[in-house]
Amino acid sequence: MKALKQQHGVMDSQYEWVSNMNAKTIKWLFLLLTMISCQNQLEDRYLSPDKNESPTIDKLFTRMLDDNRVRPSYWEVSTIVNWHIGIYSQTVGYLNNEFVYQQNDQYVQERWNDFYRPSSNGAGVVAHYREMEKIFNTLSETDKDQWRIFMEAGKIILSDHAADMVDLWGDIPFSQAGLLNETGAVVYPDFDEDSKVYAQIITDLAVATEFLATHSMTDAVKSLFAQQDILLHGNTQMWQRYGNALRLRLLMRTSNVDEATARVQVLDMLSDPKKYPLSTGDQYEPGVNDVLLSPLTTYTDDLHAAFTDWTNYPAPYYLLEKVMKPVDDPRIPVMFDKYGLSAGTTFIANDDYRAMPWNADRIQQQSNLGNYAILDSVTFLLNSQLPGVVMTVAEVDFLKAEVFERWGGGDAALAYEQGLRHSISFYFHLNHLNTFASRKLSPPSEQTITTFLQRPGVHYGGSQSDRLNLIYTQKWAHFSFLQSIDAWSELRRTNQPEIEFLPAPLSGFELPPSRLDYPTSEKTFNPNYTKVKGKDRRTGKIFWDID
Repeated sequence: MKALKQQHGVMDSQYEWVSNMNAKTIKWLFLLLTMISCQNQLEDRYLSPDKNESPTIDKLFTRMLDDNRVRPSYWEVSTIVNWHIGIYSQTVGYLNNEFVYQQNDQYVQERWNDFYRPSSNGAGVVAHYREMEKIFNTLSETDKDQWRIFMEAGKIILSDHAADMVDLWGDIPFSQAGLLNETGAVVYPDFDEDSKVYAQIITDLAVATEFLATHSMTDAVKSLFAQQDILLHGNTQMWQRYGNALRLRLLMRTSNVDEATARVQVLDMLSDPKKYPLSTGDQYEPGVNDVLLSPLTTYTDDLHAAFTDWTNYPAPYYLLEKVMKPVDDPRIPVMFDKYGLSAGTTFIANDDYRAMPWNADRIQQQSNLGNYAILDSVTFLLNSQLPGVVMTVAEVDFLKAEVFERWGGGDAALAYEQGLRHSISFYFHLNHLNTFASRKLSPPSEQTITTFLQRPGVHYGGSQSDRLNLIYTQKWAHFSFLQSIDAWSELRRTNQPEIEFLPAPLSGFELPPSRLDYPTSEKTFNPNYTKVKGKDRRTGKIFWDID
């Protein structure tokens, strides 16, 4: 990759990145005020669902899918990934300032809100699903049989988002959430225990995927489902694969705390691929086999502003220096740019990929930004076609590898190597999605990949602990900032890789948290908060985090 200046003429040097931030900050403040106004209007629509003109199940389903918390949108990446989760998972670079591990309550409040009610940033899947249920319950049994496809697919989406909420906070309002939409009664929702939410959605996923495997639709409903399904375009087999993969993910996340239950259900799934189809790498095409939420056709923005807001564009240290460079990982040139310095009108590119030191102070880091590699511009920073990553074949491969290594039932080494192969293909696919850049990288040759897979540090070998650590580390590397919640969750569950953090001087916030604090609204307005107040500590743990 060429540096940003060479590719697009966007910035002449690292000093322009910094100087441009003043103008960006003004723009950001204006955007924030505009979004607050829009959010107030949308919240009013949520509180009075009849203001939505003739809501129907199919259109509400589309609204559930149209989610800028799933897509790598500016607001999600800037305020959640780059301010919080990306730092805690070290999937982005960051400056070691005094407040680096302190939670921003406003941004976290907005992320919480966007699960429960719609805004310009989030779909409000709870509100929309409750409205779907309200309409569905008025239908005749015959009509229910046809419309149920929207309900079961919607349940998969709701389950995916609910799992994220548990992974961020632990106990959450879930079973009673959104009842205002469904019943019209004001209910202060109770907090469901995190383990019980997981158990419920794992059961819901099993029911949904079984329904999808056996349900038949009329041609009219099939056409409508394909039209309204902006995620998988009406492909019910892909919905099965997605639901099964999500169930597999969540079962493995609970496998250290309830191994017996996870083992039985997982081995049952993997032993019967006809009944429980999963995404596979046979004739792998990322845009076909992965579950990706494409940007809207009207979307023309990119992520360079989100990464310059808080200076998160430097390559993450551990990922580049400890995981990828020692093994000459073929994903390096498609994920990172060497970057460089400007001398007058001449741009001098760095001679190698060097990550910003994790243990340097902020002043040292900031004054040497041009010496460090950055996120690749074609693949990430200037790619308006970057999709939201929901589920990839590579993740399924790594999940299978862990299952086979711990419990048998398959070839762990093969699944692990397939995970790496599919991850490589996936990132080159993202690079090629960029419609603006004229120069894109060619994927590595088969010989290059084969050599990479045999290198010490990548080759599947050693003790069982060594092999599992390889799986966990490579899955974390594959997630990157695009799946920062999953990267953080797996980092807490497996303690791999063994990342170090420079302690911050702010008392009480010296290191990253192990969960997010509840937002102010729940503490202030939900009387049921008293039941979870004792758990509301940044050092508290989610139920699956037992190590």
